[in-house]
Amino acid sequence: MANVHTQRLLSFGSFGVIVALAVSAWQPFERLTWLMETLPVMIVMPLLWATHRRFPLTPLLYVLIFLHCLVLIAGGAYTYARVPIGFDVQALFDLQRNPYDKLGHFMQGFVPALAAREIFLRKGVVNGRFWLAFVCVCVVMAVSAGYELIEWAAALVMGQGADEFLGTQGDVWDTQSDMFMALIGALAALLSLSRWHNRQLHGLAGAGY
Repeated sequence: MANVHTQRLLSFGSFGVIVALAVSAWQPFERLTWLMETLPVMIVMPLLWATHRRFPLTPLLYVLIFLHCLVLIAGGAYTYARVPIGFDVQALFDLQRNPYDKLGHFMQGFVPALAAREIFLRKGVVNGRFWLAFVCVCVVMAVSAGYELIEWAAALVMGQGADEFLGTQGDVWDTQSDMFMALIGALAALLSLSRWHNRQLHGLAGAGY
């Protein structure tokens, strides 16, 4: 029964993400930026389907992955510096810049932290709650640093054409604040969702996964 529920969740979530991706591709602000920002979605979605039978994820993790995909798709469609809801937040808190990209980097920490936690626990890679949390945070920071290196490479290759992809909006500390938001996301996920995550992991174990 758990497998049926997982299959349905994966199907419905994938359908929503694909629709959002198709809509975003219709008239994005800048085509190359859209492709670069949504490429992770195009990689992750087939990967979820390729592994869902032998290694189905917890419902919690599937939902978080789908939400992360939507955040990336919106950023790709408008570019992170122009997502409308970011302007609303900017006006509400009287900020100097559109903060939507910080949500993206928060999710870049929040979701991979739970993904790493799930893999490490199910594979028995790390023992002890402290070391599990520590290694999950390390994975997140490695992912964040890797993404910043990709942005740096894009800036070198594309020059001014990478401005929309980088989305620094004139902030000289953008790289550091991006990684800090990923760190906050990772810590928030581990502190708020670990117990819920454990219950769902026990459910998967009971179903034979």
